[in-house]
Amino acid sequence: MQRLLLATTNPGKARELRALLAPLPLELLTPANLRLHLAVQETGQDYLANARLKALAFARASGLWSLADDTGLEVEALSGAPGLRSARLAGPGASDADRRRELLRRLQGRPRPWKALFRAVVVLASPQGETTWAEGVCAGEILPAPRGQHGFGYDPLFLVEGTGRTMAELSLEEKNRLSHRARAVQALWPALQRLAQEAGQPPRGAASPANND
Repeated sequence: MQRLLLATTNPGKARELRALLAPLPLELLTPANLRLHLAVQETGQDYLANARLKALAFARASGLWSLADDTGLEVEALSGAPGLRSARLAGPGASDADRRRELLRRLQGRPRPWKALFRAVVVLASPQGETTWAEGVCAGEILPAPRGQHGFGYDPLFLVEGTGRTMAELSLEEKNRLSHRARAVQALWPALQRLAQEAGQPPRGAASPANND
């Protein structure tokens, strides 16, 4: 069975990716499974560049095909911020709760609704440096107080468009039908299927970005 490294140390992301990829005949591994400790500096100018940096670094270090993502929250009232800085909004060492508080602090005094998008780019990379990628977005708005016990990050503040619920109020199964990460993985599905079927041969061609119209 083909092995695929999920290039993340975030347990929430790893759990979602495992569920999304479960239908494929792939052995899914995490850096912890390989005792691989790798700190990748996210110096890219966009999500794709950062996701590619991570995917390639883990693929080369492990010798395995690797899947990485870069994800951001884009809030209209903040001119698209925090965007690429979503994970670093409250500074180094901050918790998810710290980042949510900082986001709400920055939104104080701004008229609602606070429309927002979650955006994710996923990159599949080979140890030889080949990559293919896809993008997914999820529309919604930011609430002034958290709701829900599931998910991670900004999920408790993000009201998913058309559902009346936050990301943190959705079950894992529901989130994996609607989320930005799920849509990106769905758009990358043909390449992932080829990887599973071809026993490590490079996927032919690049996946197109997800159509989120």
